[in-house]
Amino acid sequence: MPTFAYERRLITQGFKVIVGVDEVGCGALAGPVCAGAVVLPLDSRLGAIRDSKLVGPQERERLYARIVERADAWSVGYADVQEIATLNIRGATFLAMRRAVEQIPQAQVLLIDAWRIPGVDLPQQAIIHGDLLVKSIAAASLIAKVSRDRVMQSYHEQYPQYGFPIHKGYATALHKKAIAIHGPCLIHRLGFRTFSS
Repeated sequence: MPTFAYERRLITQGFKVIVGVDEVGCGALAGPVCAGAVVLPLDSRLGAIRDSKLVGPQERERLYARIVERADAWSVGYADVQEIATLNIRGATFLAMRRAVEQIPQAQVLLIDAWRIPGVDLPQQAIIHGDLLVKSIAAASLIAKVSRDRVMQSYHEQYPQYGFPIHKGYATALHKKAIAIHGPCLIHRLGFRTFSS
């Protein structure tokens, strides 16, 4: 389970506002990439927090509500399909992360799952498997996942033929079959291999 070990170490170094950052949606064929940023107090009592990929939908929603209630600060940043096409997926992911971090102006240091964010003038630690190790990164993962899932569910009204509430834009057999039948829509990432092969 993720712990506050990294956060505690930074507190001993004099940092007070420690922001965990993570993204979701990099591997999807449709929709935005989304980043979460979370500042958790050490007494938040969120023992069940873990990487969003290890939590079912109902539990994610429950944990999302608890994080929002107990976090000192939290935010979400997006990069849309046009920005993904322009910047490529990695550049768009960094853009979403910057947008999330910029909404926490009191931030002093960042703990990020696997990456350092270009263009952010703050101390940063890139932690491999950070969403499995660091509580604030795991919380950011859950915030990002639930937020992006809600966006993808909202697209169902506009594009009901693709089944976005089921697969959230990822490359499932159901999604690929829908693309084969109906062709791509405006929120599909046309630069991805599925569409260029």
